Amino acid sequence: MVSIDPTSAQADAARASDKLYFAAWRWHFYAGLYVIPFFTMLAVTGLFMLWIAFLAGRDGERYPVMPQGASLPISQQAEAAVAALPGGELKQYLAPRAPDLAAVFRVDLEGEATMIAVDPYTATVLAEYPRRSGLYDLMDNIHGSLLLGVTGDRMIEIAASLGMVLVATGLYMFWPRGSNGGLRRAFVPTFSRGRGLWKSLHGVVGMWSSVILVFFLISGLAWAGVWGEKIVQAWNQFPAEKWGAPLSDVTHASLNNGPKEVPWALEMTPMPASGSVAGEAGIAAGVPLTLDTMDRFAREIGFDGRYQMNLPDGETGVWTFSRDSMSNDSPDPTSDRTVHLDRYTGNILADVRYADYSWFGKAMAVGIALHMGTMGWWSVLANTFFCLAVLFLCASSIVLWWKRRPTAAGRLAAPPMPKNMPLWQGAVFVGLGVSLAFPMAGITLLTVMALDMLILRRIPALKRALS
Repeated sequence: MVSIDPTSAQADAARASDKLYFAAWRWHFYAGLYVIPFFTMLAVTGLFMLWIAFLAGRDGERYPVMPQGASLPISQQAEAAVAALPGGELKQYLAPRAPDLAAVFRVDLEGEATMIAVDPYTATVLAEYPRRSGLYDLMDNIHGSLLLGVTGDRMIEIAASLGMVLVATGLYMFWPRGSNGGLRRAFVPTFSRGRGLWKSLHGVVGMWSSVILVFFLISGLAWAGVWGEKIVQAWNQFPAEKWGAPLSDVTHASLNNGPKEVPWALEMTPMPASGSVAGEAGIAAGVPLTLDTMDRFAREIGFDGRYQMNLPDGETGVWTFSRDSMSNDSPDPTSDRTVHLDRYTGNILADVRYADYSWFGKAMAVGIALHMGTMGWWSVLANTFFCLAVLFLCASSIVLWWKRRPTAAGRLAAPPMPKNMPLWQGAVFVGLGVSLAFPMAGITLLTVMALDMLILRRIPALKRALS
């Protein structure tokens, strides 16, 4: 009978654990090299958008006015807006968020969209400015694509996907095990000195913010070009056939003007088309279909406070009323609603509410509202603290590297890859899982491994520099 030395078994287990720790640290380090600049950018631009939208309005609509009883008819306000841009065509009306705020009209001229703020009580034009040209929009474009279009979108999607690797490896490294201090060490910082203090603060902030970070990454990835639009969103769009109305050859995305405005669950859904007898009874027969009657009908069916009215575009275009948290119309994503009316009959061709979304569409409606901080004061403050936490994680990771950097120049000082890795099959399985779930992360990981095997290992100078 062969006896097993328990001390030896424990030592072997400890060595295996150490090897897994160093492997996780190495992946954490290299993922961070790519991710840190992007996470810093996302946190900074996110903070700008958060506070601009809250204080000034995403569409610059928070112009104060003096309430004077009943407001003027919408048509009279629209006439003043169009007169401010001779030859322009009225496209959209944004109802005031409160009685002491201006109404905003979108007027297009020669392909350029201009927003015009109007006092609803006097029809006085208060301001006019190009659509999507403010600081909010600059931050939004950097946040979503680095001003590089599709290329920037893919770069940010890679960073968000690798962020999942960063979270997983970080949690593994800092999770309490053995006699390293237990849960208290993982969730309460140890105030020592030097690198030990920075390591403790980095780990504790990471532990507290990891779940929120994963939520932000997934809700952000849902807007990305590959994981979001090509995989997830395509399977969660609203089934327009349920309306029983003719469909146009354009989707709800046509209502976007620059950044995303249409609810996530509707963006890829075809618009209904005017010009048939389809639909439910809406505006009574014989009543002229004007801005005033449309606004009155919108109020009658429940669009109180701020909502958006899009005018018909083309012969088959429809009147559209919408209110959703994606457009910062309401702090309650469960009150999302989009209604389309036939431009000739006034019939209701579609009435889509939060309850009609798929389960993932519902999750995204709430998730995007939380991601954007549009659910009131508490969400603005919560998102502010989270962005500051992300910035601290990025900065502290650089400090940690700086404190352990080698004295010899020209070396990156990556954590060493242990030899004879135990349980490597499990690591491969996890890698395949990440690759299938987030294709851009998988492509990146495969590219890095191919470069390592085919190039870096064959060039000693590069191998030393990256070690």
